[in-house]
Amino acid sequence: MQADVSLLQRVRANDPEALSELYDQFAPRLYTYIYRRVGEQRLAEDLTSEVFVKALSALRKGQFASASAQAWLYRLAHNLVIDHYRRDKGNLPLDESLPAPDSVPEAARRRHWQGQLREALPHLTEEQQHVIVLRFGEGQSAGEVARALGKTEESIRALQHRALAALRRWLGEDYP
Repeated sequence: MQADVSLLQRVRANDPEALSELYDQFAPRLYTYIYRRVGEQRLAEDLTSEVFVKALSALRKGQFASASAQAWLYRLAHNLVIDHYRRDKGNLPLDESLPAPDSVPEAARRRHWQGQLREALPHLTEEQQHVIVLRFGEGQSAGEVARALGKTEESIRALQHRALAALRRWLGEDYP
């Protein structure tokens, strides 16, 4: 966490190596997080870039509001995804990739449930959404998610339990 603060201070001081380090450290994970929320490669790339534009602007204005760079950057990414869906009036993107012919039934089934899950996520609380995406979308441990969100592992597990129960209610018992 202290390394985060030091890195952010260097970025605020216009150290180009620090900005590059911040980008290299967090961009791949933020892209994955955003992509799992929007399901479209180009949009995820654009929103990931926008996270860093907003972060740099805020840092230069002294508006860094968290003790953790990771938590702060994920918060910016989450807000940009929410803003995107508000502008797009909730329209979900279509996945344009085509599966191999022999895997069409399984790929279609998976794509159906991914769409259903993407539609159900906004019905969770903001914290529950973060936990689900970080735990299952990015494969982070409860401890990693707790550190990123500034919570205890127990609270992360409780949020995860409530989120999964809510998703089961929303998606029905047929959900795999």
